[in-house]
Amino acid sequence: MINRRSLLEGIKNQFYILEWLPDYQKQDFLADLKSGITVGMIEVPQVMAYAVIAGLSPIYGLYGSLIPLLIYPLFGTSRHLALGVVATDMILIASGAGMIAEPGTEKYVSVVLLLTLLTGVVHIAFSLLRMGFIVNLLSRPVIYGFMAAAPLIIGFSQLGNLLGLDLERSQYVVHLIADAAEHIQSVNIYALAIGITGLLFLVVMKRINPIFPRAIVLLVAGGLLMWLLPSGAGIKTIGEIPSGFPTFKVPEFSLDDVRRLLPVIATLVLVQLMSVMSLGKMFATKYNYPFNSNREFFALGMANFVGSFFQSPPVSGSFSRMAVSEQSGSRGALSNVVCAGMIALTLLFFTPLFYYIPIPVLAAIILVAALSLINLKELKYFFRTKREDAYIALFTFVCVLIIGIQEGILLGIGASLFVVLFRSSRPNLAVLGHIEGTHLFRDIERNPSAAQIDEILILRFDSSITFNNAEYIKDFIIYESEKRNKQIRALVIEARSIHTLDTTAMEVLLSIVETLEIWNIEIHFSGLTSPVKDVVLRSGLARKLGGTHFHIGTHQAVIYLLNKWDRLEKQMKSEGEDAEVKTDRLKEYLGRVD
Repeated sequence: MINRRSLLEGIKNQFYILEWLPDYQKQDFLADLKSGITVGMIEVPQVMAYAVIAGLSPIYGLYGSLIPLLIYPLFGTSRHLALGVVATDMILIASGAGMIAEPGTEKYVSVVLLLTLLTGVVHIAFSLLRMGFIVNLLSRPVIYGFMAAAPLIIGFSQLGNLLGLDLERSQYVVHLIADAAEHIQSVNIYALAIGITGLLFLVVMKRINPIFPRAIVLLVAGGLLMWLLPSGAGIKTIGEIPSGFPTFKVPEFSLDDVRRLLPVIATLVLVQLMSVMSLGKMFATKYNYPFNSNREFFALGMANFVGSFFQSPPVSGSFSRMAVSEQSGSRGALSNVVCAGMIALTLLFFTPLFYYIPIPVLAAIILVAALSLINLKELKYFFRTKREDAYIALFTFVCVLIIGIQEGILLGIGASLFVVLFRSSRPNLAVLGHIEGTHLFRDIERNPSAAQIDEILILRFDSSITFNNAEYIKDFIIYESEKRNKQIRALVIEARSIHTLDTTAMEVLLSIVETLEIWNIEIHFSGLTSPVKDVVLRSGLARKLGGTHFHIGTHQAVIYLLNKWDRLEKQMKSEGEDAEVKTDRLKEYLGRVD
């Protein structure tokens, strides 16, 4: 018999809305109502324009902001995430779906809906398998490189609409510019004038009042102008858009379509997850509420999965709409439901009004949105903080522009992984000296006051020892030991920062021990972590050296060695051996410590 309490707990764990809805107050609803209406007024023209980027009719942008926005609040943990169609996703969709079908055709729409379905399935699978770590494949420089190239691709993809030309669709900026230059003599002056005027209006009004529904005002003004112009002056308009809600429709597909979409699915999923996770964590930290990554995967997956059956393109989190939502006082995920209500009203009553809206106006809205994605400050931050990251960002940027979006992102990931491997193969290696008056040992190159202990070489590796850096570390140990061969009697390896040893590393360590034995230099380890200690025991290295060669800390290792040598020399002296002895090592060291 199923335990009723366990069943209720299971349902509650899946539906996060049940955790916060009981405490939801009237003032919370009023705040979300205001936020949802404000975001909805901005979202209507935005998502229609973004659908055009993907090669879809503007109506699909509205469909994408209806059902998914009703699904997300059931499962999502973010109180500020504004879901919907976003520009960068549409660029990825256009590049992937465009390889299978011609934009604007019924087959193309089916491919996009299939892409939504599969994206949702992958998100849900990631959630169930707790695979959030995959997001880490997209480093910050790679995301920046893509996000810096995307505005250029988005902007130039609207050249034809802005100039009133029929240009070939492409994700390659060079092709778009060349195509526009070839047809420059056919530019529609009226379309260009409307587009430029729209651009100026949007930019100026954004500076005056960022929350003002400037895009809607521009759509209304553009529609009135086209209605008044005789024969439309040859300017393309949105045309007829069906009224009413999207019908339930199972996406059509073939296994070949699925196979060909796999690269764009992988790229889209990673970009969406990175976007949602970074935005969600940022706002959760700012307002001090819990944010669960795996639940967000599930919520985003369900929004896309269910949305695909109601003709929605892939949806994700929008930074610009989240910012507006925050400014409008949003307190919970129900602002998405209110926004969906605004979309529903638009679909029921206002779609006939879109007939006269000129395409150049949509191009202006897209261009302004694309310009807002450009962030040169972050590139400066990369150069100031770590140049390698700046070069990865630039490399990804160039690859996305020249080679392609998916290929560019994958090459950026490859470059990031290469840099990580290179860094780990050349870890920071330090010779340590004692800081007088303490038990501490520090890098002698960075701390001039750190003094080396006579006859003891102390080394630290700021890395685990694995197959890719073992030989490099071995060369460093041998070089430093050989350099002071006649001056040292022991090598101490401070191992606190060594978290992993593999079999290659153990083989290298054993060969180092044998080499040092020939030079009459004993090797000691300090601060081994438990997992590394287990490997040392199983490998036989501990048995070969003996238990006295392993110490809790470097201070204890130094005391052991100095005490041992003092005792030996006292014994030699008492036995009357003719040898130069120095029996004050430990006393001298302890004097420095005190």
